[in-house]
Amino acid sequence: MSKTIIEQVQSLKRGTVEIFTEAELAEKLSNAAKEKRQLRIKLGLDPTSPDIHLGHTVVLRKMRQFQDLGHKAVLIIGDYTARIGDPTGQNTTRPMLSPEQIEKNAQTYFEQAGKILDTSPDKLEVRYNSEWLSKLNLAELIKLASNMTVARMLERDTFEIRHKAGDAIGVHEFLYPLMQGYDSVVIKSDVELGGTDQTFNNLVGRDLQRTYGQQAQIVITVPILVGLDGKEKMSKSKGNYIGVTDEPNDMFGKVMSINDGLMENYFTLLTDLPVEKIAELTNSQKTHPKEAKVLLAKTIVSQFYGKAAADSAAEQFEKVFAQKQLPDEIPEFKLAAEPTSVKQLLLACKLVETGGEAKRMCAQSAVMIDGQKITDSNAQTTPKTGMTIQVGKRKFARIKIG
Repeated sequence: MSKTIIEQVQSLKRGTVEIFTEAELAEKLSNAAKEKRQLRIKLGLDPTSPDIHLGHTVVLRKMRQFQDLGHKAVLIIGDYTARIGDPTGQNTTRPMLSPEQIEKNAQTYFEQAGKILDTSPDKLEVRYNSEWLSKLNLAELIKLASNMTVARMLERDTFEIRHKAGDAIGVHEFLYPLMQGYDSVVIKSDVELGGTDQTFNNLVGRDLQRTYGQQAQIVITVPILVGLDGKEKMSKSKGNYIGVTDEPNDMFGKVMSINDGLMENYFTLLTDLPVEKIAELTNSQKTHPKEAKVLLAKTIVSQFYGKAAADSAAEQFEKVFAQKQLPDEIPEFKLAAEPTSVKQLLLACKLVETGGEAKRMCAQSAVMIDGQKITDSNAQTTPKTGMTIQVGKRKFARIKIG
């Protein structure tokens, strides 16, 4: 049975911060049903980084909800706006990207977003905003800029902070929200999704649509997912992320590493479990935290790799962490039987990315060779066939002399 408009709105509200406005959303959904047309749900992606982590999937999952209700997702790859650099959350001007880097990142973004979205042609449209922004002449750009005052621009917190600090703000940065808003005009967006850091930009699109004689889009903002450290937003640069391309065992282990206080947030934003069930799972009087976390980890892994992979990851986790055994599958590296430092051994087995990381992991007693803790990265050792190396809780390597 199809959901009523009220049920649809309540479902779409889950895990959101604000909706501008809820009443307008209900009206759009109702009119779309009467007219038997799809709403156009916009999400802009500036391909400044090629990797998607679970933080990105929060908004992608919201877009998938709209698709499941019969509407069309419109992904805007900001290949043109990325040449400016979105100042969102930045206290300095971002460097511009090359067209080649933008194209490479955009392709990776699309492939990874396809793990969440329905990519069938009737449910997904992908557009590059260079298609229209590159064609704007000077007169048209001036007309677009006339719709925004400097005072309004300075309402944006990052601009305000930089202005008060006396830091430079390039005029081209003021164009970014206008160009993103113009995207909404061109594709005739009905709803635009984004994180709370995109609220200003998305509301500009709402205003521009009115100026251009269109019905204003609904703006829905979703929260920023907290990373594994339990403090800052999930970010690859901070090392507190879970990538959508992480292997099942690694993904499972990372979810199990979050603190108990994050579980309600992760269950709400990253799963489809009912609110009542989440309340039960996050109540330690009703459900043991480990049991709840295992379910969370299995649910998340299942979304990307299926139930069998999730069950296998759970078994491996229990074997390695609870029973302190070695995993069934360990990457094997061929090395020469010559004395070397622990640091070089870890680098050769790709267990660390830098010598500094090797030194840090040893100092934290996070390195074990054949079950013995190693605290000095400069200590000498001689590789031998069957030698097992462990870094942290999830990284293993086995040596084969050859």
